[in-house]
Amino acid sequence: MKAGAGPGAGAGTGADRLIRATYRLQLTPDFGFADARALIPYLRDLGISHLYLSPSLQARPGSTHGYDVIDPTRISSELGGEDELRALAQAAHGARLGLVLDIVPNHMATDEGNRFWTDPELRKQFFDLDPVSGRHRRFFDVDDLAGVRQEDPVVFAATHRLVLDLVSEGVIDALRIDHPDGMADPAGYLTRLREAGVSTVWIEKILEGGEQLRDWPATGSVGYEFLNAVIGLFVDPAAQEAFTALWEHVSGDARRFPEIALQAKSEQAGTTFTPELERLARAYGEPVEPDELVRAVAHFPIYRTYVVAAACEGGPAVDDADRRAIDETGMADGLASALLLERPAPAEFVTRFQQTTGPVVAKGVEDTAFYRYGRLTALCEVGGDPGRFGVSIEGFHRANRERAQRFPAGMLTTNTHDTKRSADVRARIAALTWIPAEWTAAVRHWLELTDELVAGGAPDDTERYFIFQTLLGAWPIEAERMTAYMEKALREAKRNSNWITPDEEWERRVMAFVTGLYSHTAFLSVFAPFVARTAELGDRIALGQVALKLTAPGVPDIYQGDELAFHALVDPDNRRPVDWEWRQALLAQLSGGAEPDGETIKLALTRRLLQLRIRRPEALGPEGGYTALAAGEGAVAYRRGEDVVIAVAVGPHGINAELQGAAGRWRNLMSDGELTLDDRAPLSELIAEHGLIVLERV
Repeated sequence: MKAGAGPGAGAGTGADRLIRATYRLQLTPDFGFADARALIPYLRDLGISHLYLSPSLQARPGSTHGYDVIDPTRISSELGGEDELRALAQAAHGARLGLVLDIVPNHMATDEGNRFWTDPELRKQFFDLDPVSGRHRRFFDVDDLAGVRQEDPVVFAATHRLVLDLVSEGVIDALRIDHPDGMADPAGYLTRLREAGVSTVWIEKILEGGEQLRDWPATGSVGYEFLNAVIGLFVDPAAQEAFTALWEHVSGDARRFPEIALQAKSEQAGTTFTPELERLARAYGEPVEPDELVRAVAHFPIYRTYVVAAACEGGPAVDDADRRAIDETGMADGLASALLLERPAPAEFVTRFQQTTGPVVAKGVEDTAFYRYGRLTALCEVGGDPGRFGVSIEGFHRANRERAQRFPAGMLTTNTHDTKRSADVRARIAALTWIPAEWTAAVRHWLELTDELVAGGAPDDTERYFIFQTLLGAWPIEAERMTAYMEKALREAKRNSNWITPDEEWERRVMAFVTGLYSHTAFLSVFAPFVARTAELGDRIALGQVALKLTAPGVPDIYQGDELAFHALVDPDNRRPVDWEWRQALLAQLSGGAEPDGETIKLALTRRLLQLRIRRPEALGPEGGYTALAAGEGAVAYRRGEDVVIAVAVGPHGINAELQGAAGRWRNLMSDGELTLDDRAPLSELIAEHGLIVLERV
């Protein structure tokens, strides 16, 4: 996995810029290419190999995220334009760092400044338009983002010419592809990219349950499956009964998550996505009941299938994974046989059906059900399954082995610009499963204490339970940030308010409750010590997540600011400006020999492990392999290559086991001391201080 080099490569070469670790930067009009360039010395000293830039093609004026592209043939003038991008690349390459660029091929903004949209002929060619209604394929439910026909080679060439030129020149080393599932043929799109010379491509593919990434020409996913596996590892399965009982008590709802998710998907399919289903009905070419299509779409267990519609005319066979997904829906035989190409079917119907299920899953599950089902909100994450209470150690090992074999350079993440909660917030909430009896008692007490703040039934107990978990995970958090989050949470849940017709009076009463907590002496007097207790446990989990992400098979990605304690909620909260000067000052202190303290331990661990990746590329790189080590039921341990061993405590119970398979002389990266281990070493002594140990062979 070596990045390409060319005229724009500066002092470094492609071989110098082996992708070891990426650092995601959210560019905005207030933080552009020049600001990113100023961070290069800091990121180099931290141990990053590649800056990972948010979308940088020309978006709407004033765009704060770059996903509303209006001209893919130009670099964003608000970010500094192409000259500043090239200056950033030159400076990065001079420091032997590379650039990864996030691009948005699935859609563009329907904006007056978008010539592809305003020109009637270009609009017909470039955008996926319904010939009957004239309504365009949307990005999810966003009307002003229109789907692009990347299956057309002319459209692909026009929208990728600039990006491909930057890659071929060595200005950009790798790409991240946003939402490939929206395209007609994701596999064909990725093949076209590979043929155009893009060798390193990560895709934002959301994998559900036991779904596996297809054997596409891609480097791997952006890592949501790792995110969910690593937090699940720290959830104590023994606490499931207590948490289920508490949830049923506060919510009055005994349904399991799949039932809640199905209801939410059905609602979305039958309302928000009515235009898409009407188009499907027309494309089907035969009479079909609307409820039949709603049921078929809502019961889909994964984002989508990948049947190539051209197979109707003798193309490749349907993949077994596609067949299993369609069979699982229990849809009518006629629809199923059409989608499985077992009988002649309109290619448009097969393609559009697959482009429709993904948005229904995303809006129904991630943007509705996750805000309704709060048994343990740490598990309500993109690609996650909150109905699954934790991940076994063997399950974690199995996922790592599979990644090492199939996608050894796949991305590993714990935070993104789209996560519902930051990794540190999830860590604190997961820690509650280590003290289930204390948590249950605390919640019941807090409900009683705060009854006097409830007005007209608002917030209800379900909402209060969300508030308590959120406060605990993000504390200390300003009241303004909490109320902004709760407004979004209420509207996404669509229980007592929504985005289309918000119940502003209900929302006002909920916000009054939230702000009232900040001056409620009786509540704060018991809440503060409980947070302190949970934060102590959460900090151990947070460090464990860092250690696993930076040593597991794959390429770790660090979200901006997350090298220090980062307690953030869903966007836009997680996209707030970062205090770069403070981070630079703390890193300078550590580099000067300062001992890590409570504020800098996460930064120190991140730096040490990134430097380890520089020293030991043969062990921690794509060829490093993965060997699980026996460490009992309370810890996960593995060896990378022959020279790196890691062990992390993952539960509340004592570590009585021995670490096996780590004989030799080692340097302890947590203390900088040396030690010699026999083939069986007492684990409790090794990981006592921080709940983890990382060993580098001397």
